[in-house]
Amino acid sequence: MKNKLLLFFMLCTLYGCVGSASKGVFGTGVTIALDPRSLGTQIDDSIMQKNLITRLTLKEKSYFLSIKTQVLDGHIILTGNVNNPEEKLQITKLAWETEGVRSVKNDIKIKEKFSFKRSAKDALISSQLKTAMILDKEIKASNYNVDTYKKKIFIYGIAMNSDERKKVISEAKKILDVEDVVASIFLVEDLRIQKN
Repeated sequence: MKNKLLLFFMLCTLYGCVGSASKGVFGTGVTIALDPRSLGTQIDDSIMQKNLITRLTLKEKSYFLSIKTQVLDGHIILTGNVNNPEEKLQITKLAWETEGVRSVKNDIKIKEKFSFKRSAKDALISSQLKTAMILDKEIKASNYNVDTYKKKIFIYGIAMNSDERKKVISEAKKILDVEDVVASIFLVEDLRIQKN
């Protein structure tokens, strides 16, 4: 309920900041002149969104209706419902693999029965990796998202160089009880959109 209220407040705030001439990222009227993004960024965001929707639909046809995507300045926001956490993580992986992505916010809800024991073990694995990354001075931990499901670690993020990417994966493999590591880690030099 708290997330729904936050989302409602965020959308109301965003709707209040837009004009009313053409269809924009959030489906409201946004004139090109009033949008704070450059025309090139608006086009890039639109292409990214259509690319992601197409890839999600090819993976699972039901995602066309159950998953909503929004792209704003290279930041992808995912909402909707899936049947299990693994689907949520796979959708996040697909979003991170979209060319030009700067970040992914996954607000997808899961329709699965909750298992406290499994969730606690997965949370412990995730926190161990996050702690290891924070303590390692050669890893910029804030550039990564870590999710664990059934002892499988999913790592999404941006590495400053290939050595950092190798270190993150190596740290994940060192954690006790980890069965698999799925990494979607991009190098800064490979990104289409970079900070100047």
